[in-house]
Amino acid sequence: MLLSGNLKILILALSGIGDALMFTPSIKLIRKALPEAQIDALVMFRGAKEILERNRNLNNVYHFDFIKRGAPASLKFLLTIRYKYDATINVYPSNRKEYNIINFLIGAEKRAAVRYLRKDSQNFGALNNVRITENDNMHNVITNIRLCEKLLGTKFNEEPELEFPLTLEDEIYSAAFLNQLKISNDELVIGFHPGCAVLKNHTKRRWEPEKFAQLGRKIINEFGAKILIFGGPDEESLKETIRLLIESPDAYNVTTNHLSETAAIMKRCNLFVTNDSSLMHIAAAMKLNTVVIIGPTNQKYIYPWNTEHKIISLNLDCSPCFVYSPRPLICFRDDVKFKCIKELTVNMVYNAATEFVVKK
Repeated sequence: MLLSGNLKILILALSGIGDALMFTPSIKLIRKALPEAQIDALVMFRGAKEILERNRNLNNVYHFDFIKRGAPASLKFLLTIRYKYDATINVYPSNRKEYNIINFLIGAEKRAAVRYLRKDSQNFGALNNVRITENDNMHNVITNIRLCEKLLGTKFNEEPELEFPLTLEDEIYSAAFLNQLKISNDELVIGFHPGCAVLKNHTKRRWEPEKFAQLGRKIINEFGAKILIFGGPDEESLKETIRLLIESPDAYNVTTNHLSETAAIMKRCNLFVTNDSSLMHIAAAMKLNTVVIIGPTNQKYIYPWNTEHKIISLNLDCSPCFVYSPRPLICFRDDVKFKCIKELTVNMVYNAATEFVVKK
């Protein structure tokens, strides 16, 4: 039990932007339970840093890119924080052996992490000593909360929302961006995110660009909407391909320098249509109506948290096949590879989007 004293807790949010964001409800609960504790976070991706450095419940956020810096520099960095924390928490999901080794090397007495149903021992899960067992029917947010309950020896009675606070500067940037595009306050604006993570063959989770383009054309023709196409720096070509295929002056690419600026522009959208991605979780944090295109992913893990949403999925007997495992995403079907995403039609997504548009 850790509910006493001026404790020092380090949250290891190394696995990505969406995972860091889905841990923010747990951060709020830890702070309420331990108001005097020092609660810090360590992140590897700049986007995760942008999210957590705004979190009022954290004392410090450290950014270190273990991948780019390499093993010698990474070990040197870990030695600077070794034995400085009473407890460390690997956010769920962080099931690679590298994350467990980092957690162990920091040297906290209590090392919290989920016991994975698949390949836990091969990834040195036993290096952690405060554990709950993964549940395939539980959302990531709840899994993180249960892990923190185990660490603190308490029970939480609420399930907070995702937290990504925007500043006045973000809102001003968004207003200027929309004004430059001559998008007025009363126009229908629909956001697209056609990308997703690229590691471990995860591009196979993406709906085809041609279908996003067909959807965009149909929405523009039927509703006179403006389409904003979002994505990260490595998705510029994908966004431009879709914009050109839409063949309309009412489709625009969104490129910003900071994730908070992207989130502020997203907040203007009346509807957000997205693959399973980090921007899907940011849409949830912004309380956007969201249509999510799901192929091989376990939708019980990652559906948009505490916001109105519709999930478009074929719900095949072989789904979900994407579970939290370090192995690359592989389709074992003999007929159509990744049928779960390839045979999701434009009309299926359009019909779901229409329900939100009519509500507006």
